[in-house]
Amino acid sequence: MSEKIIIFDTTLRDGEQSPGASLTVMEKVEIARQLEKLNCDVIEAGFPVSSPAQFEAVKRISGEVGIVVAALARAKEIDIKSAWDSIKEGEKKRIHTFSSTSDYHIIGKFGHERYGKTLEEKRKTVIQMSYDMVQYAKSLCDDVEFSAEDAGRTDLVYLSEVVEAAIEAGATTINIPDTTGYTMPKEFGYKIAELKKRVKNIDKAIISVHCHNDLGLAVANSISGIENGARQVECTINGLGERAGNASLEEIVMALNVRKDLFNFHTDVRTKEIYNTSRMVSGFSGIIVQPNKAIVGENAFAHESGIHQDGMLKNRETYEIMTPESVGVNKTKIVLGRHSGRHGLKSRLYELGYNLSEEELNKAYESFIKLADKKKEVFDDDIRIMMGDEIFKDSSHYILDYMQVNSGTNALPTAAVRIIKNGTELSDSATGDGPVDALFNAIDRALGMESLIESYRVRSVTSGRQALGEVSVRIRAEGKSFTGRGVSTDIIEASAKAYLSSINQREMYNAEKKNSFINQDELTEAV
Repeated sequence: MSEKIIIFDTTLRDGEQSPGASLTVMEKVEIARQLEKLNCDVIEAGFPVSSPAQFEAVKRISGEVGIVVAALARAKEIDIKSAWDSIKEGEKKRIHTFSSTSDYHIIGKFGHERYGKTLEEKRKTVIQMSYDMVQYAKSLCDDVEFSAEDAGRTDLVYLSEVVEAAIEAGATTINIPDTTGYTMPKEFGYKIAELKKRVKNIDKAIISVHCHNDLGLAVANSISGIENGARQVECTINGLGERAGNASLEEIVMALNVRKDLFNFHTDVRTKEIYNTSRMVSGFSGIIVQPNKAIVGENAFAHESGIHQDGMLKNRETYEIMTPESVGVNKTKIVLGRHSGRHGLKSRLYELGYNLSEEELNKAYESFIKLADKKKEVFDDDIRIMMGDEIFKDSSHYILDYMQVNSGTNALPTAAVRIIKNGTELSDSATGDGPVDALFNAIDRALGMESLIESYRVRSVTSGRQALGEVSVRIRAEGKSFTGRGVSTDIIEASAKAYLSSINQREMYNAEKKNSFINQDELTEAV
């Protein structure tokens, strides 16, 4: 019998920390439902103490799904209390608390003398804080996970002491994160193996790993951790996460699935839901999946070389180690059109992973009909993009009501826009170096603001003259990047939507920051 590996998905917490990514409460709930359909074991739904929106998202998800929902908390009483309040009404719940353990983090975060004058004194303070807060979390919730932040760069002897104290205080899962993506697979595996030998009470807890991808080794390190005793893996859909991202859920799951000759392990993930989950997360987050991404990229099952094509035609296994169908890539593209009814759309949406209320379905159908009037055929990817662009986006900020652009080879590009903000019309016009530049200048003038544009990208979602065009715009403000997406058969309209979307992301961030439960400057990068 193979051993089960617990899949702990942190797309909604660490994944959302990807630069430019931001999810509304409704989007998070919809992704959580799909993660349940994917059959993940644990969903880390967010960091409740960080803002009212985070708290609400965790609370909603905890009440919506029947699998374990984890809430993240620093080893502070205010964080742990907030985490518990957000999940306490849920069916299955976990408090996930963490402390920094590497000397780099201890010196950086616990530099004040109140934590001790010497490094040794500060280390003892961290152990005591970790013990006390795990014990407090345990008084509220039976299922408690403890993470030693930056464990990858933590001295092994000291790390063993911290882990032992956390288990003694009541932690049932111990997470060993490679927070900075620093370690090599052999090195990381050795650290897991040594913890199993050195920590006397390690048999009372499940060892978990959480690896970042700064050197492109997150999946390799995670598998090395499994080989050396870890039985839970923390990962994200599409490998989203801080900086270069986290270990990719789909890559870990399929590596264990495909290489059963090497690994005597299994997961309970329904692999045929991988592709739908990937596309939903991409659509909602605005983070495009790179074409050559393993498992879920557009080119993952594409063969261009004549030699490869010949081999594939003779025997699929010549160049494919898994079938597209095994991860939910359906070669048959389902087409809907303007004559399709609500029932047909609802059925197709459900197959793609969307489970909508009647009100949401009505909104989706309105958007679908508008799209179908512009296109003769509406494909699955069109629907996914429509859902991410229109259905769950927060509409409390700026909405494009009208735009007109004039341009030509011998004419000065001009643009006029009308934008709605809480029922108020904001309008203006401007010129520019081209139609898009003129449009962005008109938006800036109408809103009375100016944004630094870091990147502007255009791609075709589907093929043909009537293909949907997707525009991605990333702006820089307040020391942060904000990414917006816009989709339309008119690429100029898509550009306006994308620019406004990025501005809306900034507005939502500022609103969350203003209404935060705690000072945002106090927050640290989590595991």
